[in-house]
Amino acid sequence: MADSAVSVAPADPVLFREVEAASGHRIGIATLNSERTLHAIGLPIIRLLDARLRDWAADPAIACVVLLGAGDKAFSAGGDVKTLARAVGEAAAERFPDPAALAFFTEEYRLDHRIHRYPKPLLCWGGGIVMGGGMGLFVGASHRVVTETTRAAMPEITIGLFPDVGGSWFLPKLPGKAGLFAALTGAQLNGADLLAAGLADIGLRQADRDVVLAGLTMIAWRGDAAADRAALSAVLAEHARAADGLLPASKLTARAETIDRLCAGATLAEVVAAITGYGGGDPWLQKAAAALKAGSPTTAALVWAVRQRAAGRSLAEIFRMELCIALHCCAHPDFPEGVRALLIDKDHAPRWTPATLDAIDPAAIAAYFEAPAWAAHPLADLVD
Repeated sequence: MADSAVSVAPADPVLFREVEAASGHRIGIATLNSERTLHAIGLPIIRLLDARLRDWAADPAIACVVLLGAGDKAFSAGGDVKTLARAVGEAAAERFPDPAALAFFTEEYRLDHRIHRYPKPLLCWGGGIVMGGGMGLFVGASHRVVTETTRAAMPEITIGLFPDVGGSWFLPKLPGKAGLFAALTGAQLNGADLLAAGLADIGLRQADRDVVLAGLTMIAWRGDAAADRAALSAVLAEHARAADGLLPASKLTARAETIDRLCAGATLAEVVAAITGYGGGDPWLQKAAAALKAGSPTTAALVWAVRQRAAGRSLAEIFRMELCIALHCCAHPDFPEGVRALLIDKDHAPRWTPATLDAIDPAAIAAYFEAPAWAAHPLADLVD
């Protein structure tokens, strides 16, 4: 597979290259390149990706785009929340909306929306860890590959944020009450779970990644989006046979009745009590219950409120709603405190404000959905 151009040095956080195909078209490949941080997504990466995706979308010679992470450990473990928390600092509430938070979330959500509406085939290889902001990049691709190594989650409950990057749109697609359960607990899912939920398209072997990428050069690309998507799907299906029986069984399918029962309550308090009171012997459910019990009560309340408000909204409307919530989260002490406890000091002893669910004021949660006093919403131009 011969490269026609290499545009940046290996030290850069994203590597871009264009590969010649036999049809005369080119394939654009973007590789997240921060293995030490499991490809944490910061604003520089967001800007690099967004600019290049726009360029490739406008270039008629580019027939297909591929997005992947260097190495096998992760596609992306999520947003670079340590850098964001430091940038926001402790005085965020005094300058709401915080400029650093506004820039980060506005540009991240714009990139995620661009991927959802990309005009060409876009293959995202979701091997290894795919969490938080990584899910935001992954879920919108036209061709979403999972492997036997895929470990996906929306773990914002642990750091005082909320399941964003379109999570308000894609988590409800999980079967039964699984979306609510995953949002409240940050439970880790596998590739079969994402396939069952329609959040992934095909399961392949992680070891076959380079072979699959090489095979893309042999596709008879036509420059027609519909035909090229179909051709890409056919090639991926050929490789999928090698992965038969390799993906682990779906965790959600095996526990569907239990999850639905635990989340059957009419109020958030009832659901939280049921999940945290789980007394069975399933280690996966035990871990999920412990995460909710130790997580931010405010995040749990936001998950419940979002579930009530997101129904019927378009994807663009979801991103506009999520931007308001994210900015309020950054003005709340739970976010820097959650990042400190989990990722900086790593004492795993966050001091949440308020500390319990019953101390949360419903009016305070409602305020998260109120837009700042801006002349126009920063994402007003997003369309569906």
